[in-house]
Amino acid sequence: MNTLTKVAALTAALITGETAMAASPEDNIKVVQDFFAAYGASDLDGIAAVMDENVKWHIPGRHPLSGTKTGRDEVLAFFEQLGTAGFQADPIYFGADETHVVDIHRGWSNADGKPNVDTTWALVYRIENGKIVEATNLSADQDAANTFFWSQYSLAPIPERLAK
Repeated sequence: MNTLTKVAALTAALITGETAMAASPEDNIKVVQDFFAAYGASDLDGIAAVMDENVKWHIPGRHPLSGTKTGRDEVLAFFEQLGTAGFQADPIYFGADETHVVDIHRGWSNADGKPNVDTTWALVYRIENGKIVEATNLSADQDAANTFFWSQYSLAPIPERLAK
């Protein structure tokens, strides 16, 4: 942030009583690294700790887990389901500014007897007040991701009363 921007942000914070200054890129990367550490340990409480209560998490594709998850509970339910399939993520790169982090990682699985995925993923996170408020997930091979997710998660059967 340049000096004038810092002064304006500090002035806004003093007038409103709220913190208006953005975090440093390093602080924002730490938030995402903490997310990855919690994810790798299957620590849902750790994942929750780095997310805003009203977080939005966008999952691409056409499969049972795709779509936008809204709120911490929905996002945690997504990660709980993802954990049942043994999906793993190995970070490759982090880049950031005062409001966003980009991570590139290898996302892969090794499910027995089912299609697996092993591809590069990129996520764009928006960080506010040290919390993830939004994440957009992008896959280098969405077809492989769709196949993997469909092999792991099926939709509930149509109720008999509606199948007629």
